[in-house]
Amino acid sequence: MAQSRDASSASASQPPPVILKHAHHHAPARQTHFPAATDYDTANSIEARKYLKTYGLTPPAVESHDQQAARCMAILDAKPSPIEKYRYLSVLRNSNANIFYRLLSANVKELTPLIYTPTVGEACQKWSELYTFPEGMYLSYSDKGHLHSVIQNWPHDVEITVVTDGSRILGLGDLGINGMGIPVGKLSLYTACAGIHPKKTLPLCLDLGTGNEELRNDPLYMGSRRPKVTADEEREFLDEMMSALTERWPSIVIQYEDFKNPFPSLERYQNTYTMFNDDIQGTGAVILAGFINAVKQSGTPAKDQRAVFLGAGSAGVGVAKQIVQFFINEGLTEDQARRCFWLVDSQGLVAHDRGKLADHKLYFARDDNEGKQYKSLEEVVDYVKPTILMGLSTIGGAFTPQILEKMATMNERPVVFPLSNPSSKSECTFEDAIKYTKGKCLFASGSPFPTLHHDGKDLVPGQGNNMYVFPGIGMGAILSKSVSVTQNMIYASAEALSTALLPDEVAQHWLYPAIGRIRDVSVIVTRGVIRAAQKDKVDRELALRNIGDEELDQYIRERMYDPFKEGERVENEIAELVGRPASSTGKEAGANGAAGAGQPQQQRAKALSDAVPLEGKPTLLREVTGYTGSGASGGTPSRR
Repeated sequence: MAQSRDASSASASQPPPVILKHAHHHAPARQTHFPAATDYDTANSIEARKYLKTYGLTPPAVESHDQQAARCMAILDAKPSPIEKYRYLSVLRNSNANIFYRLLSANVKELTPLIYTPTVGEACQKWSELYTFPEGMYLSYSDKGHLHSVIQNWPHDVEITVVTDGSRILGLGDLGINGMGIPVGKLSLYTACAGIHPKKTLPLCLDLGTGNEELRNDPLYMGSRRPKVTADEEREFLDEMMSALTERWPSIVIQYEDFKNPFPSLERYQNTYTMFNDDIQGTGAVILAGFINAVKQSGTPAKDQRAVFLGAGSAGVGVAKQIVQFFINEGLTEDQARRCFWLVDSQGLVAHDRGKLADHKLYFARDDNEGKQYKSLEEVVDYVKPTILMGLSTIGGAFTPQILEKMATMNERPVVFPLSNPSSKSECTFEDAIKYTKGKCLFASGSPFPTLHHDGKDLVPGQGNNMYVFPGIGMGAILSKSVSVTQNMIYASAEALSTALLPDEVAQHWLYPAIGRIRDVSVIVTRGVIRAAQKDKVDRELALRNIGDEELDQYIRERMYDPFKEGERVENEIAELVGRPASSTGKEAGANGAAGAGQPQQQRAKALSDAVPLEGKPTLLREVTGYTGSGASGGTPSRR
């Protein structure tokens, strides 16, 4: 029996095998003849609609983006609850991605809580109950041995995927395939924040069974009704999945999300594939960025910081390890840095003499408690007298008024980070933190809280939202064509984010930049990640090593999907086909309005009907809308 366990342990520590399968990769393409959803954009000119074969299939008005936004926001405001708003936005994203991302880009602060935390938590709980249309891809354990074939069904080229098994969704437990809401929401933020084209993203949910018996007995649950697979079975499945994904898309970036035990897959794959785990690394990076700014503003040097963490799971340990690296960079040894942390779990202070500990807790386990066991957070606060209080416990209200008052008594500027999601699980609210520290605390939360009027000032809470860093990590890995995502790349994302504050934001003691500037912030983070990849020599886009930061920023911006300019791509192609300046197309179409009357429109229609065949032409339309470029002279291109 011992020999069997040893063999299993050895197997888990070995690099994953490469699984290559070719025979069934290239099934004949199934031809469809429907326009892409974005072709129905009511901002398209009359000429573009005729070119896309959607003329007459939408109301005749040519609308401005502002008109579209006004309608969408009015519909959204009429929805009675956050989950109804979530459902409307989901329909909009699937029916017209360009309009959805224009709306999100212009209202990122207001809409992010509706498409991701906290509303996505309720959406996941009700995913099977509310299921309406397909989003993303599901890989089931019953597909084991055939994952390569299943993956071929995805119709687009992919640059990045977010994958979950639904086993630990936010603070809501094992939700099985209902966890699909997480990859869908996460990838929406990749597009909105870092400009990764929505067609280049793949939401991926693994159906590996569920330990949630209530779900298995729910007649509406849409996943398999088997218990959760074993760790060995999951490892074999993930080995096949990782190989299949990278065989189809060799440069794909793979982000793991909301696995109950995220450490084994990260350790197994991080040096073999371009992958990272947002729960461990992204959370650690975004909190580190806020922490760096909090340390600067607190006036307490790094060597004198004492951090108490409520929560010693994967997220808590991941965050603490990121901060250790910052302390080392500030001049401490690794051992000195590690000893700045006291972790608290459900049994109290994590200490070596408390009994057997989970492996991931050993690094921060204390050996200086002199045999005394501190059973509660308040006892640990009295013992440690921390400068920093962080919560990753999902225990709502765990930072009690008494604990907050003690933090204010012990520190001039206490750092209070209740980081658990959703807001119902937050260790304290912004209002309580300000009230019981008398406005002294440096605050950042995981969930959003409203601006608070206190002592004659409007105080804006910091939110340590992973969306500040993971889009830049993914975009940086994509653009540098990294063969792996190194720890230095993760650290660089945090360091870059900490520099992204504007002077007025620093003056107001903000720890994070305004979320409305997220695309500009993502450029800074992406640049930091690319530079770290170059330093670690894991990049394959070698030409980027030879350009300066300003030029690199421009390179990044030029490759970001901009939903406000997608219509111009079609107009520019039409202009190219008929041999006239691109700028005339959109303006004249808009001037002619819904009726499409006037001699210029008639001339353009004739010119378009006489256009040369598309074969051999550098056509953007093939990429954007699916045209095959096989139309004959005088006809309309066929659709794939």
